[in-house]
Amino acid sequence: MNTQKKSPLWAQFSQFPSADAWPRFNGQPVPLGGMTVEHFLQHYWHKKPLLIRQAIPEFQAFFTPEDALNALHDENFESRLVTQDEAKGWQLKSGPLKLRQIPSRKKNNWTALIQGVDLNDAAGHALIQLFRFIPDARLDDLMISFATHGGGVGPHYDSYDVFLLQAHGQRHWRIGEDQDLTLVPNMPLKILQNFIPSEEFILEPGDMLYLPPHCAHDGVAMGDCMTYSIGFRAPSYRELGVALLNFVEDNIELEGRYADPELKFQTTPAQLPIDMIDNVFNTLEQLKWDKGWVAECLGCYLSEPKNNVWFDTPSPISINNFKKKIKKQGVVLSKGSKMLYHEPWVFINGEHLVADGQDALVLHKLANDRGVGADVVASFEEDSAIWQVLHDWYAQGWLELVA
Repeated sequence: MNTQKKSPLWAQFSQFPSADAWPRFNGQPVPLGGMTVEHFLQHYWHKKPLLIRQAIPEFQAFFTPEDALNALHDENFESRLVTQDEAKGWQLKSGPLKLRQIPSRKKNNWTALIQGVDLNDAAGHALIQLFRFIPDARLDDLMISFATHGGGVGPHYDSYDVFLLQAHGQRHWRIGEDQDLTLVPNMPLKILQNFIPSEEFILEPGDMLYLPPHCAHDGVAMGDCMTYSIGFRAPSYRELGVALLNFVEDNIELEGRYADPELKFQTTPAQLPIDMIDNVFNTLEQLKWDKGWVAECLGCYLSEPKNNVWFDTPSPISINNFKKKIKKQGVVLSKGSKMLYHEPWVFINGEHLVADGQDALVLHKLANDRGVGADVVASFEEDSAIWQVLHDWYAQGWLELVA
């Protein structure tokens, strides 16, 4: 490794000797097997699968099979257990599970799925930072799959992009594009009824498979096996539409009240008046969809933490002591914090504020780098409003002092 100073997050992965030769995005290495981000986005992203041999050379699992088993009965993790046998077929259970519900590692054909590992594991959080060449608005989480021999979740497809990094053991993958997406009825899992593979691969630790949405795939463990899945959000337009309508409800401004001074006599009092329909329709037509509304709504919605995300709040500290500490140490976003921006707004964990000038530049840097050093903090004006903002975020557990 060279002696260039690396971010605390990247330092988690400094054990890979070839990483300095990787192509970079904003100064950080990207695990694309020597391919540039521009080439990947132009030719593969959201278009076709890509197999990358030794995407992360000499990769060693930091989240072990024992960690996966422990996570199945840990309420801090969102987990599922998938089993398959000839007598009962496919079965799905959601965690946390009791110890007696978890099969023995000696038993074949079962899988543990652990969501949001990046929120509970520092190395998991560091791993997904290597994939920030895709905007944070799309980045979802790190899911880890542990399977015994023969384990998997059946042939299926996802509605989002995913990188599948082999972490331990081997997995046999079969993939096929342009599939019949009909599902097997009455199943606890979404399993394709007529899956026809066109390619197959065996992945070793460090190998990675990228799959775009709707690319059918089936991965089966060859012995004990762990796969790390870096997934990307793809909310439905209906989901986004509902979020936007809720946002409009909270921000709508329509003056006046319905009135009908020209009301005409009608002999059918239960009939909804045509003039009322026309009046309300014409008034609502004055509402125009605004890109600012859309940006503001998206920023709040996409930065909203999931229901299972919680923040450790630190011991109370005065703003003056807080200033002294971060001038020496700097601050980083906590693992669970999601921070986005679109001028003039800055969004964090579903909330937003307007920022401009030097304050905006600092907050943008905090969002992009997920931290600002003591040298940046030292440049703040003593009366800047940013002190109070950072102090409030720290008090909520959204920020942490640099160790």
